[in-house]
Amino acid sequence: MNNNYCIIMAGGIGSRFWPLSRKIKPKQFLDITGTGKTLIQQTFQRFSKIIPTENFLVVTSINYKDLVKEQLPELTEEQILPEPLRRNTAPCAAYAAYKIKSKNPNANLIIAPSDHLILKEEEFIRQIEKGIEFVKSKNALLTLGIKPCRPETGYGYIQVKRREEFNKLDNLYKVKTFVEKPDIEMAKVFIESGEFFWNSGIFIWSMSSIISAFETHLADIASLFSRGLKLYNTEDEIHFINKTYSECRGISIDYGIMEKAKNVYVLTADFDWSDLGTWGALYEHEDKDTEGNVIKGDNVLMYNAQNCIVNISDEKVAVLQGLDGYIVAESNDTLMICKREDEQQIKQFVTDVRIKKGDSLV
Repeated sequence: MNNNYCIIMAGGIGSRFWPLSRKIKPKQFLDITGTGKTLIQQTFQRFSKIIPTENFLVVTSINYKDLVKEQLPELTEEQILPEPLRRNTAPCAAYAAYKIKSKNPNANLIIAPSDHLILKEEEFIRQIEKGIEFVKSKNALLTLGIKPCRPETGYGYIQVKRREEFNKLDNLYKVKTFVEKPDIEMAKVFIESGEFFWNSGIFIWSMSSIISAFETHLADIASLFSRGLKLYNTEDEIHFINKTYSECRGISIDYGIMEKAKNVYVLTADFDWSDLGTWGALYEHEDKDTEGNVIKGDNVLMYNAQNCIVNISDEKVAVLQGLDGYIVAESNDTLMICKREDEQQIKQFVTDVRIKKGDSLV
């Protein structure tokens, strides 16, 4: 019996990628990178190299259940976990963990977002396999930390304490602290210190370690989801989950457990990673023309324009002149033009459009 499972979190709405990403079809269900595969399909294929298909679970919004079924037809109905309400990542992880526990209490869990870009996949899988070996033999909560290549303000950071000895690993550290997204000056200090790594949001746990952590640090959530151990994988599961989510508070796994537990470790690595959270993150990873532009669209004409990211549907013609450092993104009935340096305002744009023009455009 294979005890290794992968939980893919796919419930986000990707508002920072508006107007391409929308509530009705957020970025994890889009082919953002032009590979012919959506981000969730890439995630599934990546982990399929080491996880059998039957050991996957996808936790998503009830609104996206059909999208998951359509894009990952390999999965059964039982493997798609629809959340009735948005409650952040801790309830998401608890739901999947307790459901797996009801079938296999000896499981090892990989939990990963559905919308990350990873270019060096062989190195990534190598680190995941090393991580599984570690958590199998030690009461530990493990995360992956990415060696930073620039002072990035869009990511959280992990500060490491000391290197740990385990099976000759040279990249395993005890975690000192988790740090929220810094400003640019603080990010530069982090880089110079050599003690800080980007927080990938990818975790590896044994079942016993994560259940113990929930019981210790999020006892209320543990209590709610543990009540369903005899109901998971039965026809009563949906009713139980609907009731549980209505009673459950929203909190992230980072804040609820990882920042509080004493047995947290990090494997540091470099596998060319991005969380693709923003247009700027996509710009950093895409090939650029001689003027520093990233262009998606067959009919985009650029004149005296540089350092822009442009995403225009193929059937539309766009002529852009004199722009430097802009995001130009179009989707159906919406066009957004925004300075790359001001992309943190996109969430506000989305809020304003919703208030003034209605939900259909967001």
